[in-house]
Amino acid sequence: MSFAVGQVAKLAGITIRTLHHYDEIGLLTPGERTPAGYRRYTDADLTRLQQILLYRELGFPLDEIAAILDHDTTDDLTHLRRQHDLLTRKAEHLHQLIAAVERAMQARATGIPLTPAERLQAFGDFRPEDHDAEVQRRWGTTPQYAESHRRVATYTHDDWRQIRAEAAAITADLAAALQTGQPADGPHAMDLAERHRDHITRWFYTCTPDIHRCLGDLYVDDPRFTAHFDTHTPGLAAYLRHAIHANARRTT
Repeated sequence: MSFAVGQVAKLAGITIRTLHHYDEIGLLTPGERTPAGYRRYTDADLTRLQQILLYRELGFPLDEIAAILDHDTTDDLTHLRRQHDLLTRKAEHLHQLIAAVERAMQARATGIPLTPAERLQAFGDFRPEDHDAEVQRRWGTTPQYAESHRRVATYTHDDWRQIRAEAAAITADLAAALQTGQPADGPHAMDLAERHRDHITRWFYTCTPDIHRCLGDLYVDDPRFTAHFDTHTPGLAAYLRHAIHANARRTT
């Protein structure tokens, strides 16, 4: 069985032009041609295309991919195991970045000052201090601001690493609950919302159900927070807000 170029492009989520380019540079030459000269891709060609796309996702340039596939005697299963390992490392790195951004967002929302090193890790060229006036206006006079400021002043690098890891795990579990169809007002989602509240209380300030409910509203009302959560999983900000409100009703 073989496939036309348009079929392969649709299956792989790439353009016909990309397939033509791969053929022109010898990276993926279709195994068959029709009498009229049209490209036809075999099962073996599709397997090679899968390898190409995976290596591209990992950041390999096309010439290196060609060298790997053409001059490496590695079988397909070994290629997949190698790619799985590389993708897992990439995912771990992305989760670390996400956790850093989450911690930084929490810091800005509660008025926690960031050291230059922490700011660089979380924001790069973005300058959180440009938003100090907003933070001071919204939270500067609250006891939660004072409590957070006092507590985080004592935290070590290992403390921050643990905070980021816990926050990332909670976000990942919430995303999984949303993706698997768990209702936001169901026991599982409410338990996750309670984990979220406990995390804030443990590390930053006493987060009562009422305060937590306000945070949930903030995640939806402030487009910066909404974008953060929804970039992770579309609809996650609203899902978390719903779970927080349901959990607040359960605990009060």
